[in-house]
Amino acid sequence: MRIKKKLDWFLVINNIFLLLVAAVCVLPMIHILAISLSSSAIASTGTVTFWPKEFSLTSYEFVAQRKAFWDSMLVSLQRIALGGAINVVLATTIAYPLSKEKKDFSFRAFYAWTFFITMIFGAGLIPTYMLVKELGLIDTVWALILPGAVPVFSVIVLLNFFRLTPKELSESAFIDGAGHWRTLWSIYVPVSMPAIATILLFSLVGHWNSWFDGLIYMNNPSNYPLQSYMQTVVVQKSFTTLTPEEAKVMAKISDKTLKSAQIFLGALPIICAYPFLQKYFVKGMVLGSVKG
Repeated sequence: MRIKKKLDWFLVINNIFLLLVAAVCVLPMIHILAISLSSSAIASTGTVTFWPKEFSLTSYEFVAQRKAFWDSMLVSLQRIALGGAINVVLATTIAYPLSKEKKDFSFRAFYAWTFFITMIFGAGLIPTYMLVKELGLIDTVWALILPGAVPVFSVIVLLNFFRLTPKELSESAFIDGAGHWRTLWSIYVPVSMPAIATILLFSLVGHWNSWFDGLIYMNNPSNYPLQSYMQTVVVQKSFTTLTPEEAKVMAKISDKTLKSAQIFLGALPIICAYPFLQKYFVKGMVLGSVKG
């Protein structure tokens, strides 16, 4: 009975702790949303907490009129679509041979260490920029995708997950005449969806939140991804061109509500996508890290 009571108290304390952690993650976004939906005068006083005061959509009206904002949103959507697909395909095709035993793939250790070293040592910013420039990728979406096309951490996660897959599955496929490609896409990929969903989530969040590479590789601001655009208008406060309609709206809003509206809109797509992948997230990480 005493053991049962201690266990119940542990669950209660643990649940309270997790609720507090969740609140720490959620409340800042609720606060940002409340500011963005408040009037500029009230927001400037700093009295808005978690509920809008003097409800106003003026900041969102201004953002909706900004063609540059939606152009950068389109660039980011294109980036995560191409980048996510390339990251998952390359990580999957690399992890499969590296998950084999040495008798099946003699140079497995050599290639595994080759990829692992890139996690510790990088070429540096200047050599990377020179390579991207020489390849003619400046001012293209490929400059944002190809330098990080092979996510080594994702390869390690999938590699360990593939090693946990029963060998009998692949052996039965080989007996039926399937080759390595058919075995990979028909056997390993379907049973590894939790791990694949995990690395896909990593890829989407990484591409969506990246802003520095956009400033480096894009000479034309119209090619900025969303986070690079937001860095120029939220941090640097650089509005290069304003139409007469935008100038009228700008006069009615404060810098604080405008920043909050753009920050919330910038985070909204990932917030919406995360629940669909969250159920795979923990399972993929745990199973992919059991065996090293």
